[in-house]
Amino acid sequence: MVRHVAIIGAGVGGLASLKCCLDEGLEPTCFEKSEDIGGLWRYTDSTEGGRVSVYRSIITNTSKEMSCFSDFPCPEDFPSFLPHRLLLEYFRMYARHFDLLRHIRFKTTVLSVRKRPDFATSGQWEVVTETDGIQESHVFDAVMVCIGRYQKPNLPLASFPGIETRFKGQYLHSQEYRDVEAFQGKRILVVGIGNTGGDLSVELSRVAAKVFLSIRTSTWVFSRVSNHGFPADMVNNTRFNHFLDWLLPSALTKWIKFRKFNSWFNHANYGLASTKSSNFKVITNEELPFCLLSGTIVLKPNVKEFTESSALFEDGTTEENIDVVLFATGYVFSFPFLEESVRSLFDDNHSLYKRIFPPQLEKPTLAIIGLLQLTGSVMVGAEMQARWVTGIFAGWNKLPPASKMMADVLKQKPPVQRNPSKRENLKLSFIGYIDEIASCAGVKPSVLKLLLTDPRLALAIFFGPCTPYQYRLMGRGKWSGAREAILTQWQRTLKPLQSRVVDDSSDSWHWMCLLALPASLVVGFLLSKYPRPGWSPWAGPQL
Repeated sequence: MVRHVAIIGAGVGGLASLKCCLDEGLEPTCFEKSEDIGGLWRYTDSTEGGRVSVYRSIITNTSKEMSCFSDFPCPEDFPSFLPHRLLLEYFRMYARHFDLLRHIRFKTTVLSVRKRPDFATSGQWEVVTETDGIQESHVFDAVMVCIGRYQKPNLPLASFPGIETRFKGQYLHSQEYRDVEAFQGKRILVVGIGNTGGDLSVELSRVAAKVFLSIRTSTWVFSRVSNHGFPADMVNNTRFNHFLDWLLPSALTKWIKFRKFNSWFNHANYGLASTKSSNFKVITNEELPFCLLSGTIVLKPNVKEFTESSALFEDGTTEENIDVVLFATGYVFSFPFLEESVRSLFDDNHSLYKRIFPPQLEKPTLAIIGLLQLTGSVMVGAEMQARWVTGIFAGWNKLPPASKMMADVLKQKPPVQRNPSKRENLKLSFIGYIDEIASCAGVKPSVLKLLLTDPRLALAIFFGPCTPYQYRLMGRGKWSGAREAILTQWQRTLKPLQSRVVDDSSDSWHWMCLLALPASLVVGFLLSKYPRPGWSPWAGPQL
């Protein structure tokens, strides 16, 4: 019987895991090596100690309604897309509301997590921690690892001949970047075009002499703002759209997606992507197209090699006088505190059952939370994982036999020949994955059942945004405020924009005129076919 649970990390996954443990009556202890909550989203000016945090200007790519905790909506006066300062404040509000801070041991580093000698029967772990130089050993019934994907910078210097031996300029990973201050007037080469590479290229272009952006993969650029001004993820991530993706042939859905991307601007003209691309990534950036149009950013292919001050590219071109090379090449995950026999059970998250459990363990008392890539908010995915995992620990949910878990892992695992440039295609469907875990936890909403009992809510769930509140309508952890949160989500989205009220009566008149036009044409046609004697539209009243 699981009772005492160790949680490693007090970021979004750790906070959600703490709350879920308390909901299930478990006794959690969270170990956080820094002095505060927030994990990656707690910005610091210093990068000493290898701590990974966001850069100063970052703003979330997913909206507050699509990223919040499922039973704790963001304040209505918060903007839809949050700077790190406001997101961290939201985490603090959540922690205070559910009294989580008293369960966290700050400035405590987890040194090792090892199976107890009787693990095969007890499932227990020995966890060794260090606080202020003093080591301490603990025994826990279960462990939840909540340190996420962004742990160790991926700096593939071996793939860029000359960068270490010949290049005389500065090179660094995006993890070291904080703001533009040190890059005024310099010629900068950014390598990699994920969301970070795109953001930093745009930001640096405002102060640099020139920014070159090197990419090797077809990249589609997407705006956070939809055609009608609403957050794009609220418009696109709906159950109706998810149903269409399932229903239509993949080739057709791909064509529709590419056509939508190109409706903003033709990506082939910009050298970003072609509709013929079989492997591609999607990034969020509103300003990159204009920077390319204005020439403040120049797109380049993959780098072949570096000289003392130049970068040679695979298309044979060269850019001279490069001062700085900024690698936006992502991160690799590692769990150095896990014993080797456990760590070797999974080389990546594809070796984990449902991206959470190492299936070969004798007892399912180790869970990896938040180690996944979704087409939507990972924060929502981490909370759903935590709900299912703590339900298993508490005995409410069950895992299948190890053989079935292994079969599922092998079925879901991608071909080994896929190279890193194709990893974007391995992102999991946001609604598909959350629904899958919610079904396991018994909390997936039934649209058909709601259609019979609450049609208004059912339609909002099916055609509206798939916000996290949907997973609090039924099952364990049901929240009485879920229905109201769903029906008022658009009001909370628009509330921050209403700092100045304008009279839109002219718009109403405009639409009335447009609606009246077809009617007038019909009336005109009927009158021309069946004229009334003595009546003319240009004449005065007939007395």
